[in-house]
Amino acid sequence: MALEPLTPEERRAALGKAMAARGIRSRAKAALRSGDLTVEDLLARAHADEALARLKVTEMLECVHGVGPVRALAILGSLGIAPSRRLRGLGVHQRRALVDFLAS
Repeated sequence: MALEPLTPEERRAALGKAMAARGIRSRAKAALRSGDLTVEDLLARAHADEALARLKVTEMLECVHGVGPVRALAILGSLGIAPSRRLRGLGVHQRRALVDFLAS
């Protein structure tokens, strides 16, 4: 089933919305890198913010000091979280395990 093509106005609106969401995610990752935002705070904000809810867990982990792509995958593997998971898809226990792991 094909989607209906968007009108130019709808396309502009969608592009603007996507650009705003990318900006929100970028600022949140920068705040996490600088230490202005904790992982626990980011997870709480993602619960209410649709743009943050679409951030991949691996991208979030790579913003934490000392965690690169390989270590991020190792952390997710040890916690039983799929690498393709987004913040919205984390369960309560997975969120708690992630916060506890990073706090230790």
